[in-house]
Amino acid sequence: MEELAIKLRAEGIQKKVISPGKGELSTFPNGTKVKFHYRTSLCDGTLLDDSRMMGGHSKPMELILGKKFKLPVWEQVVTTMKEGEIAEFTCDVKHTALYPLVSLSLRNISQGKDPLEGQRHCCGIAQVHSHHSLGHHDLDKLQTNPQPLVFTLELLQVLSPGSYQQEIWAMTDDEKLGAIPQIHEEGNALFKSGDISGAAEKYYNAIACLKSLQMKERPGDEHWIKLDLMITPLLLNYCQCKLLLGQYYEVLDHCSSIINKYEDNVKAYFKRGKAHAAVWNEAEARADFAKVLAFDPSLEASVAKELRAMEERIREKEKEEKGRYKNLFSYSGKASAAATTG
Repeated sequence: MEELAIKLRAEGIQKKVISPGKGELSTFPNGTKVKFHYRTSLCDGTLLDDSRMMGGHSKPMELILGKKFKLPVWEQVVTTMKEGEIAEFTCDVKHTALYPLVSLSLRNISQGKDPLEGQRHCCGIAQVHSHHSLGHHDLDKLQTNPQPLVFTLELLQVLSPGSYQQEIWAMTDDEKLGAIPQIHEEGNALFKSGDISGAAEKYYNAIACLKSLQMKERPGDEHWIKLDLMITPLLLNYCQCKLLLGQYYEVLDHCSSIINKYEDNVKAYFKRGKAHAAVWNEAEARADFAKVLAFDPSLEASVAKELRAMEERIREKEKEEKGRYKNLFSYSGKASAAATTG
């Protein structure tokens, strides 16, 4: 272990063991999957990221060694750890320059967004030295002024190659395409069983995978269109989950993006209409439901049901507001009377 520490120091990495692990140190061959929690901070203790708090939930980082992760130092330091070990690694700037991009991707993922959102204008080390904002003040500061970082890692699990099901992001392009129908079906099964959040995650993973493939194509080309036609039904399923989970503004964004490309997509209009109704956009909801009927008159009963539900909610809201104002004025009147008779 001391030899490993000396080697790390020679490469600008200081390791401090906080809690020792158990068993023997793995040999970590390529293809090994490691799961770990991470905490990233500046050398003055300022916290940047904590996997136990990302997106309001605790989800460990998963890496498959040898897949050229964007932050190589994590692969380097984790191979000096035993299962269960907690250790702190202080890493020189040469190891941390790309952390703002990695952090942005991890933050996006934790919020259910596209991992590459906010970093499409340029890539790699060029972006680190550009003035393009990443949308997070702390990451913008770090991008402008790269500095050493402290990574506190807890190694939870080491899985040898072949002992786990390969994640979709670790597959080849052909393997990804072949896996999409199965992931779609898994999402459908979860939806039918009532696990809406689980289904949404499946649909999202399939969408993110297809978008990563689509980025390699020229927009509008035959293969790009083919991939987009695979993305659309998955995105509509994802929107249905988000409707049920009450995340209406995300539904508005996604359905609008579909309608901008496919103006006759009835399902997108219907789901967007329901989302508009849920956030009290009455005029927009009526316009979307009118589009649904224009494209598919057979849905008249379904549209009528949604309109009745919306109108009932509006009446209830108005009734509630009238009662609130009535009580307010009644209370004010009593207060005034008390003041004059006192």
